[in-house]
Amino acid sequence: MKLVVAEKPSVARDIARVLKCGERKDGYMQGGDYMVSWALGHLVTLVEPDELDERYKKWRMEDLPIEPETIPTKVISKTKSQYSVLKKLMNSSEVDSLICATDAGREGELIFRLIYEQAKCKKPVERLWISSMTDEAIREGFATLKPSAEYDGLYRSAQCRANADWLVGMNASRAFTLRYNVLLSMGRVQTPTLAILVKRSKEISDFVPVEYHTLTADFGDYQGQWFDLAAKDEKAANRIPDKDRADALAKKVRGKPARVVSVVSEQKRDLPPQLFDLTSLQREANRQLGFTADKTLKLAQSLYERWKALTYPRTDSRYLPMDMLKRLPKTFQQLPPDYQPLVQGIPRNENGGLRVSRRIFDNDKVSDHHAILPTLNRAPVEKMSADERALFDMVARRAIAAFYPACEYDQTKVVTEAEGEHFRSTGRTERVAGWKEVYRGVGKPDKKEAEPPLPPLSEGDERKVEKAAVKKETTKPPAPHTDASLLSAMENAGRDLDDEALREQMKGSGLGTPATRAAIIERLLQVGYASRKGKTIQATKKGIALIGICPQELASPETTGKWELALNEIAANKRDTERFMQGIRRLSEFLVDYAKSTTVEGGFPEETRSRGKRGGKTAAARKQDLLEGVVCPLCGKPVQESEKAFGCSSWKEGCAFTLWKNCLTRSGGPLLNKKLVTLLLQQKSVRGSTGTLVLDQNTLRFEPSEADHTAVSVPIVYQKKS
Repeated sequence: MKLVVAEKPSVARDIARVLKCGERKDGYMQGGDYMVSWALGHLVTLVEPDELDERYKKWRMEDLPIEPETIPTKVISKTKSQYSVLKKLMNSSEVDSLICATDAGREGELIFRLIYEQAKCKKPVERLWISSMTDEAIREGFATLKPSAEYDGLYRSAQCRANADWLVGMNASRAFTLRYNVLLSMGRVQTPTLAILVKRSKEISDFVPVEYHTLTADFGDYQGQWFDLAAKDEKAANRIPDKDRADALAKKVRGKPARVVSVVSEQKRDLPPQLFDLTSLQREANRQLGFTADKTLKLAQSLYERWKALTYPRTDSRYLPMDMLKRLPKTFQQLPPDYQPLVQGIPRNENGGLRVSRRIFDNDKVSDHHAILPTLNRAPVEKMSADERALFDMVARRAIAAFYPACEYDQTKVVTEAEGEHFRSTGRTERVAGWKEVYRGVGKPDKKEAEPPLPPLSEGDERKVEKAAVKKETTKPPAPHTDASLLSAMENAGRDLDDEALREQMKGSGLGTPATRAAIIERLLQVGYASRKGKTIQATKKGIALIGICPQELASPETTGKWELALNEIAANKRDTERFMQGIRRLSEFLVDYAKSTTVEGGFPEETRSRGKRGGKTAAARKQDLLEGVVCPLCGKPVQESEKAFGCSSWKEGCAFTLWKNCLTRSGGPLLNKKLVTLLLQQKSVRGSTGTLVLDQNTLRFEPSEADHTAVSVPIVYQKKS
């Protein structure tokens, strides 16, 4: 009997169906030669410092750095029952071997290995590695299982990443919290990501706007903008600092004859876009649909797991292996009917097959998973939510457009002279639509494409300046970051480094991975280092203050980029893990010493100190944290909000009512906020887009709207530890 361990219940059900395991048991399914169970996300995690030693319960600078030789693991209490099921099955005499079917990536590998080791299982393991959840892909994956040992490097990389995050995060957070008397969360990826936001905030706050004027001449059938023919700065060539001079130039040319002195027309091509990896999909969905990075990831995961409409989304590759060339025509045929006219427009070679392009097919640039594509399943778009349909449409059109020819157009630049002054005009005339045909009437128009064509013009053509208008303008500061621009900055972190060799090494090793970047952004928002304003993400006062006291060794993307590069090399069995961990321990020791010995001017604003571990709140601050019109369901006293939870204001008198803000997020539920908890405590039930929250006696239950997702219950009463 083989035991298959998937990551999520929905994935386990799909595998069980393909393997014909129809007999449902407590925590698993069985049939034929297989048992299929699931990990329900993380079941095992690294222990907290106070679980290593009682003395670490109290945060003291003299106890730092905390550097155990090995960091033990523990079973997560909330999902202990499912761990018990897996442990029993793993060590059952009925089970001869195991198949790891967790997500095919670094974190999925870690999830399985931690459970396997915690359960002290010694049985042989094979690895299921698939990029699609279709029945065909699952069957093919089981036909080509590989020995688990082939993924030992990936596990070591994941283990090093987890241990490094623990050592740096635990030590830096405690050291700087104690030093500045305000609760701080610091990490190897989130801190340099915050530094990107803080840098942009500083650029915006330091920006000094400069007024200037532009002059536009109307020649009847086209217009031109004045520019200084002798200007060295192309961008500033059309700016006239002085209004009187701009008015004088307008008066000088108004009503006067004009002559075309230069016409330059170039034939240009816009190549088709590349296929999506996760980060580029998140960026495009943010620009076109306004989705956050986190929302895009969740939708893509649903399209992959629930609807079987997309291949594995957590990929960092925008390429396909050559062996997919023969499968793609069938993939296109299986797209819904609305896409078939576009599919028919894909050019074919002399044999009727798809053309091979190095922008699409490159075995050397496919990592663990290939680019995101529609699957061989006919996507049930009529059953999807509007957001799921929109994201599927984005992937489907990109897959089609990648195989279309380039867009060809004429770019025309004209210079017209009047009274010795020069005016520039540009126009664009499309000759071959190419891949742009796939996007006709879809998405936001490109400003460059909206440029109208110029009339037919030749040198020597004469016109008259019918009108001359002066417009006052102001230089603009850099735009605040959005999800799209922040993701791009994280992906390309290190490109501005002075060290050319390191800059070259860090290509493809930015901040985080495609699978983790959305979570990093959400983490910055949760801990109050950043906030959303419309579509923009901006650093808060607390976030700016943190970067102000943080050493460059932690805030710089250079450090994290080196780490990611090292982790990739460990995964490829090209680097020793002990050497990497020695570097992490040295960094942890440096951060503690820095916090102990360095005095930084400024510190933290007073309003951020109210969250500190030592600092007490004023009566006014405590009052502001009370939820208006809401009482504790256990004792009837007011409910208050802290940084991480909502709880009874009478907790000192023994009331144990607590709702942790993140108690449902690991199970796909919402992060609890003030508005949600207020409604929940008043109405006992709240329905949202992801599901329904129900407060029932001593538990909070989350019932997902997705039929194949598992409901979860969490306690609302937490007794104090004696």
